[in-house]
Amino acid sequence: MDMIRWGIIGCGDVCEKKSGPAFYKIEHSALDVVMRRDEEKVKDFARRHHVPRYTTNAEDIIADPNIDAVYVATPPSTHKEYAIRAMRAGKSVYVEKPMAMNYKECLEMIAVSRATGQKLFPAFYRRALPYFLQIKSLLEQQVIGKLLLVAVTHYKAPLDTDLVPDKHSWRVDRRIAGEGYFYDLAPHTLDILDFLLGEIEDASGFSSNRAGFYEAKDTLVASFRFKSGVLGSGQWSFVVAPDKEQDTVEIIGTEGKIVFSIFAFAPIRVETGSGTRLFECAPPEHIEQPLIQTIVDELRGVGASPSTDESGARTARVMDMILSGK
Repeated sequence: MDMIRWGIIGCGDVCEKKSGPAFYKIEHSALDVVMRRDEEKVKDFARRHHVPRYTTNAEDIIADPNIDAVYVATPPSTHKEYAIRAMRAGKSVYVEKPMAMNYKECLEMIAVSRATGQKLFPAFYRRALPYFLQIKSLLEQQVIGKLLLVAVTHYKAPLDTDLVPDKHSWRVDRRIAGEGYFYDLAPHTLDILDFLLGEIEDASGFSSNRAGFYEAKDTLVASFRFKSGVLGSGQWSFVVAPDKEQDTVEIIGTEGKIVFSIFAFAPIRVETGSGTRLFECAPPEHIEQPLIQTIVDELRGVGASPSTDESGARTARVMDMILSGK
C-alpha cells in the first residue's frame, strides 16, 4: 500500500496541533475526511487544515471504502465502540489514550483486531519521541548500573473550570473519561515506564477525592513491581497549589540515577559518581507525528510501531489494579 488514507472521528482540540497535521504532513499519508458532531466546527477544521471532506456522522467514515485507517480522537467512553466498528469495517485504527475505559474493554478490542486482521495502535506517542529514546539508550548503556527503583511524582493545580461545578471539563466526568485526570495523564507515565523498564507485573494503590471539586479521584498513590524485579512507586495529585506543581521521574540504579519529566520535557539529568550530565531533547512541533510515522510505516509494511494494542492494554491493566485498591 503506497498511500494510507485517513479519517478522523472526533477532530477536537487534540487534533489541532498535537496530532491532526501529522496525517497530511507525513509522506505516504493523506487526511481525507474528518468528523465532529458540531457542523460549524468540523467545517472550520477542514477548511483550515485543507481536508477535502467533512461529516458530522462517524458512520460516514467507518463505511467509506476509500478510507484505509481511522483515528479515534473522541473521549475514552467511545474508544471501544468506534475502534471495533472501524476494524469490523476493514480499517486499521489509531486510538487516543487511554486505549479504553478499562482492561476488559482493551481485551475486547484486541480480540476484534485479531479476528479481522486489522491493526490497532494506541496513541502512546512518547515511545517514539527523541527525549524518551535518549533515556532508553542511557538505560541500555547501563550508565547508572543495575536498576533498582523508580519513583514518580506528578502534582498539578486544578484548572479554573474544576472550581465551578457547571463548567467542569468532560475529563473529570467518570461516565465519559473514567477516573478524571489520572485517566487523562497517568497513562502516559505508566506506558513510558513499560517502554523503559519492561512490563509491570503487579500493582496496588490507594485513591481519594480530597478537594471535592468533582466526583473523580484527585489524589492517588501506588506501588508496583516490574517483571525485571525493579520496584516502583507513584504519587499523583491534581489539586495542589500552583507553586507546588511537580513532574518528576527518578530511575535509581546501583551507580546513580536518571531524573526526567513526562510532560515538561525538562533536561534529562544523569547523576553518577563522576558527576552530572544533562541531555536536552525538545519535542517536535506536532508531538504525535513521530509515532504516527511509525504507524504509517507499519501499515505500508516497511516498519513497526513501538506502541501496540498489547502494550496499551498492559497500561490499562495497571491502572485498574491501582484503582482497585488491592
